[in-house]
Amino acid sequence: MSSKTVKIGIAMRNFTRYPEMPDPRALMDYGIWVEELGFESLWVWDHILLGTEPNFPIADSLTMLTAVAARTKTIKLGTGVLVLPLRNPLLLAKQLSTLDLLSNGRLVLAMASGWYKREFDAVGVPFEQRGKIMDKNLEIMTRLWTEPSVTADMPPYNMREAVMYPKPGSKPRPTILIGGYVDAVLKRAGVAGDGWLTYFYTPEGFTRSWEKVCTFAAEAGKDPATLQNGNQLPIMIGKSREEVKPKMMEWLHTEWDFASWSESTTDSAIMGTPEECVEQLRAHVDVGIQRIVLVPYRYEREQIEIIAREILPKLQG
Repeated sequence: MSSKTVKIGIAMRNFTRYPEMPDPRALMDYGIWVEELGFESLWVWDHILLGTEPNFPIADSLTMLTAVAARTKTIKLGTGVLVLPLRNPLLLAKQLSTLDLLSNGRLVLAMASGWYKREFDAVGVPFEQRGKIMDKNLEIMTRLWTEPSVTADMPPYNMREAVMYPKPGSKPRPTILIGGYVDAVLKRAGVAGDGWLTYFYTPEGFTRSWEKVCTFAAEAGKDPATLQNGNQLPIMIGKSREEVKPKMMEWLHTEWDFASWSESTTDSAIMGTPEECVEQLRAHVDVGIQRIVLVPYRYEREQIEIIAREILPKLQG
């Protein structure tokens, strides 16, 4: 068995399937509870609109993290992932800086350019330009966080001696992981970001893309050893892998998306007894995954308690 350890985070169920609605106060209590259970980080999903038939009601990601930040002390707070081009970068920089200060520097930002055209159209952001918009927004936010004054004309943002204080609690700024799958995104993760967060990847799929991230970083003169990474993984614990697999597959195929242009797959699901799940998770640790964000089956309380009791102690150092 590998001697490596890994950070284990957990996802928040801030989106549901209609007609069920997310309960913000219950979600805040959930954040307090998973900190008490010993999870390293808590991660929220981010959309403004999601789905039609069915639609998926979703509580605002940053509002939920702010609520949890005010009631917790140690758990890191992650966005997995924040759709950056949908937002005004100056307003977002101010909001995130304040949230990072409120949490005493516990904010971890994973951001992506987005994939849901209908959402972009509704918000009024050109979907075809989302990559360029994301790069510009990243630059604006980073400069506002790290420079005393910013003067730059980056249409539609004309900043003239733009001074943004207070700065984030994290120095020089919060960690920024980039989410996504294609080579342009992997390059952004290795060069402009601090690393990469992916979604439902097997160890083999992760390895192929992570090698690209590191290569892009090295080509840009950046030390790949400084990069961070993570993988979001669904998990279900039961009497055996065979016993839980039908339920897990039904859930994954009705409430989750798998981008056809990625290696995101139901094959990544962690399933079985606690011992089997630890063994499957070790395979991810062995290929160099530094943080795993678990998505427990239907967010059932019993599943989360078993993870905390029987899996965390074996993986977290």
